[in-house]
Amino acid sequence: MTSETSRRTVLGAALAAAATTAPLTGAAPAAAAGRPSAPPAPSEVPPVDTRFWHTYTDWRHGSGDGTRVAPGPRPGLVIATPAGRTDYTDPHTGATTAWDYATWTSPVHRSAVPATEVIASWNARTPAGTWIKVELSGRYTDGTDTPWFVMGRWAGGDGDIRRTSVDGQGDPHSSVWTDTLSVDDPASGVRLVSYRLRLTLHRTPGSRATPTVWRVGAMASDVPDRFTVPATTPSLARELRVPRYSQEVHAGRYPEYDNGGEAWCSPTSSQMVIEYWGRRPTAEDLAWVRPGLSDPQVCHAARFTYDYQYGGCGNWPFNAAYAATYRDLNAVVTRLGSLTDVERLIGAAIPVITSQSFLEKELPGAGYGTAGHLMTVIGFTADGDVIANDPASPDNDAVRRVYPRRAWENIWLRTKRYDAAGKVRSGSGGVAYVYWPERPTPGQQRVLRSLGLL
Repeated sequence: MTSETSRRTVLGAALAAAATTAPLTGAAPAAAAGRPSAPPAPSEVPPVDTRFWHTYTDWRHGSGDGTRVAPGPRPGLVIATPAGRTDYTDPHTGATTAWDYATWTSPVHRSAVPATEVIASWNARTPAGTWIKVELSGRYTDGTDTPWFVMGRWAGGDGDIRRTSVDGQGDPHSSVWTDTLSVDDPASGVRLVSYRLRLTLHRTPGSRATPTVWRVGAMASDVPDRFTVPATTPSLARELRVPRYSQEVHAGRYPEYDNGGEAWCSPTSSQMVIEYWGRRPTAEDLAWVRPGLSDPQVCHAARFTYDYQYGGCGNWPFNAAYAATYRDLNAVVTRLGSLTDVERLIGAAIPVITSQSFLEKELPGAGYGTAGHLMTVIGFTADGDVIANDPASPDNDAVRRVYPRRAWENIWLRTKRYDAAGKVRSGSGGVAYVYWPERPTPGQQRVLRSLGLL
């Protein structure tokens, strides 16, 4: 079994060559073939650096052209007086439309981790007649800079533009693969040592509407080559009450949003956690869904996470951005270092959506294999095993699963694996979505801050 066809590469050009030929799913694309002569030894947890701009001071420290900071308990960046007007031809509709725009550029952030990968994520509201573009430019260890790479053209709806990633972006050192800026040849020693983010806010000419961006940032990491990871010692027994939704009951629904079923693991997981936090689409929001379909909110999540270039619902930042369209929710894409990090989040009552890939035999109890799949960790048993809401289940009642701790942490944290043909493929290396309310408890704040998310 597979989940969510993907064209993402996360390990760089030395591994990317096979990504153009091997079919992939979910969040972990194919890597180059080649079995090592001896089993590799476990390696250390990959170092991660995160930086998110979201406070009034953060916004003021950036450089704005036509933007201002809207104050309040959740300060946001908005259009004040447009800096200019531009035409945008939507590649997915062919329509050319004029837009007023304003920009904001972050200060340079020097990463604590010279990185082989950078993934941006953002939280925003885009009323009708508005949308945003998120770009990233980095500096390498050799002193050269990347161009401004588009990390997403995004709107919460789909009436003005089609939200989209941008293919075909690269420079002599790196490429953008859907939502990930990746150094092509990590063995060369080239790393990204700093970066800036640029937001472009758009609105219909003459309109007073504006997008509001509450949070933008990125996760930078140096992704190691590792087939196995160090084992962790269990430290928590707790289970959160998270709604359970199956992606499989939606098989064949809405071909225009990748046909449901195995393609919808990411939005199904996102919807589970959104509803855990007490948010859900309104009846008006769901009026477009065909009457009589079960769990129409999952159909809604698929439509509004769908990336028209990627051709699916598995764009990591688009899922986080969708979650943040709900009232006072924050959402980021990050990389966690171990199951101990997940235990800390579960201990603070924060569920975690994780990306993993595996053969059927590598995860006892799953009953399937996948080249990339999202599921939601909701707790741990007294023995330390992982309790997951796995949307790759035949119905909602079967979604709760218990998976062996050691097997689960390895398939989630490794960055290389063997497929059924014995070829080397890539793994996500601990990629996770973390969603939390705007006003977390003191305990939640401490955990989120310690993981670089606040």
